[in-house]
Amino acid sequence: MADRSDLDAIAAELYALPPTEFTAARNRSAGMADRSIAAQVKSLRKPTVAAWVVNLLAREGQLADALELSAALREAQEDLDAAELSRLGRQRRQLVSALAAQAVDLAKEAGVSVSGAAREDVEKTINAAVMDASAAAAVMTARLVAPLEAGTFEAADLADAVGGSLPGVAEPPAPDDLAERRARKAAEKAAREAERAANEAERELAVLDAKRAKLRERVDHVSERIDDLRRDLERLEGEHASATAALAAVEGEREGAASRSRAAAKEADRARAALE
Repeated sequence: MADRSDLDAIAAELYALPPTEFTAARNRSAGMADRSIAAQVKSLRKPTVAAWVVNLLAREGQLADALELSAALREAQEDLDAAELSRLGRQRRQLVSALAAQAVDLAKEAGVSVSGAAREDVEKTINAAVMDASAAAAVMTARLVAPLEAGTFEAADLADAVGGSLPGVAEPPAPDDLAERRARKAAEKAAREAERAANEAERELAVLDAKRAKLRERVDHVSERIDDLRRDLERLEGEHASATAALAAVEGEREGAASRSRAAAKEADRARAALE
C-alpha cells in the first residue's frame, strides 16, 4: 500500500517539470498511481511560476547559505542584539537578491520567462525561508505551489502551499488545539513587539535626554552672556548719563564764553574806530 513518501516522490517529479507541462503529466501520473494515492495525485495543484522558480533553486542546492543565515538571524532576534540584527539584515537582503537573480537565470536556461511580479514573489519566498524555519522547510521540499511572504502565514498553514506532505507537520490539530496554538503565538508575537517597542522608546528617550542636556548647557551659557551684557549696558548707560551731563555743562560754559567773545569783538571794533 502506498504512503505519503510515494505521494511526495511523485509530486517531486511533477514539480520539477516546467509549469506548462504540469497538468498533463499530473493526470498521467494519477492514472498510473496506486489507488490509495491516485486521488491525492490528481488533486496536486499546478505551481505558480514564482513557486516553480523557487523549487528549481531548491533542487539546485543553492539555498544552503540562506538557511544558515536564517538560523543566525533568528538567534540574533531572540537575543535582541541590535548591532547583529542590522548586520545580518543587510547580509540577508543582499543574499536574497542574489539568490533571486540566480533563480531567474536558472529559469531562463530552462526556457521559462519570469515577469517582474513573479521575480518579486521569488524574492519574498526566499526571504520567508530565511526568516522562518517552517517556511524554510516548505521551500526545501522543492514542491511549492504558491509563493510565501514572511509574517503573513501560520506554520500550520504552510501545508497548503506545498504539494504533497510537509516535513515536520503532523495531522492538523483539533480545532481547540489550533485555536490555543494560534492564541499563544499571537501572545508571543505581541510580547516580542511590546519588548521591541519598549527598547525603541528607551533608545528614543536616551537620545532626547542627550539633546536636552546639550540645549540646557547652551541656555545656561546664553543666560550668562545676557547677564554680562546687562551689566555692560548698565555701566555704559551710567557713563552715557555722566557724559551727557558733562556735555551740557560744557555747552553752558561755551555759550557764556561765546557771548563774551562777541562782546569783546564789538568793543575791539569800537576801539579801532575811535583810533582812526
